[in-house]
Amino acid sequence: MLKKDLDLDLRWGKLLIGLENLLGKKPSDLNAVLFIIGVQELGQGSRTFSKEEKQDLMHIAVCKVLSLSEFYRLNFIDQDGWPHWDLVKELPHLDAAEQEKLLKLHILEYFEKEFEIQIN
Repeated sequence: MLKKDLDLDLRWGKLLIGLENLLGKKPSDLNAVLFIIGVQELGQGSRTFSKEEKQDLMHIAVCKVLSLSEFYRLNFIDQDGWPHWDLVKELPHLDAAEQEKLLKLHILEYFEKEFEIQIN
């Protein structure tokens, strides 16, 4: 394993522990963290979401975190408060492992910027 990958794994583990301390439950995987970000970005608090809404929340999260590298730009927020994003830069062609790594790096950056914390 490369040092860069080991550093990412260590930082990711610290994020999961921090989220567990905050929420009382450790997120089970990347999708769970994306769901948490989506709920945060929607800004309507914790409530019961339909299966479709959960998918939409994860999409919101992906767009938000990838907007940090200008892949997406917020277009508008609809009458129900849901943000809508536009793809503005083509995403790189990556295999599944590389996609996960890209998302994790952006999620770590999201938490560092949005909550002004350093995850080392």
